[in-house]
Amino acid sequence: MTSTAPRAVFVTRETDYELLLARHATREQARFYLDTRGQELAQLEARQEQFQAVLRQARAAVPVDWRQTLVRRADLDRFLFAPEDVIVAVGQDGLVANVAKYLTDQPVLGVNPAPDLYDGVLVRVGLNRLGAALPACIHGDVAVENRTMVEGVLDTGEKLVALNELFVGHRSHQSARYRIAVGDTTEDHSSSGLIVASGTGATGWARSIMEATGQQVALEPQERAVGYFVREPFPSIATDTLLRAGKLDQTALQVTSRMNDGGVIFADGIEQDFLLFDWGRQVSLAPSERILRLITT
Repeated sequence: MTSTAPRAVFVTRETDYELLLARHATREQARFYLDTRGQELAQLEARQEQFQAVLRQARAAVPVDWRQTLVRRADLDRFLFAPEDVIVAVGQDGLVANVAKYLTDQPVLGVNPAPDLYDGVLVRVGLNRLGAALPACIHGDVAVENRTMVEGVLDTGEKLVALNELFVGHRSHQSARYRIAVGDTTEDHSSSGLIVASGTGATGWARSIMEATGQQVALEPQERAVGYFVREPFPSIATDTLLRAGKLDQTALQVTSRMNDGGVIFADGIEQDFLLFDWGRQVSLAPSERILRLITT
């Protein structure tokens, strides 16, 4: 008989120490590489030990009658999540965004392994509260933020979902050409691409664009709305720049590619996870029906 006990799925990403070892094969090679550049391996090793200690404590907090497993960020697109899963992301805020698009209503608890390094906007569950929060997720006795996500749907039916933002443009970030439409207003653009961001993403990439351009769009994380932001639109006899930024709640943003090669759409800064967006393809961008159930207590 198949067990229906809840399963705690711990999500992590490679640490700086692990990435360095993967690049240089051995600890001594990694140490030599850093020594020749006036840097020390000891700091990365200390961070590695700190992270592993937090992960061990987090896994020890799982109720004894639960199942548990560990999945790395690089394997998320091949991992099969189950309805009874409770997700525990141990890492920086971006890890929550990385896993969110693979879920269907499973609760997510974020644990910050290095509060001196990571802001902890999305990873807010302390180790001292994790043991009680896990079963409370099953019983609905926790504080939950239902965070809006953004979705892009191609005319082929292909779909991409993101917690923070979707990028539409050229894979090299060179000039992207496309037609943009909001309601009855349409323009041809040449720009560095555009992003469509949720209220969660409004504190990241979208925020930097707003600060650089002065184009402000007010978005709340749980508001069923997203914002679009065009990066460096270029005016010419064939292109306009009036549609630079705006809020999408009742109306989707429609974009038609005018790029013969290199057009892409990717989610949450992960360029390897993309949809092709070459000449003639059309994408509709709007708030997604899916949400992130973020546990905050």
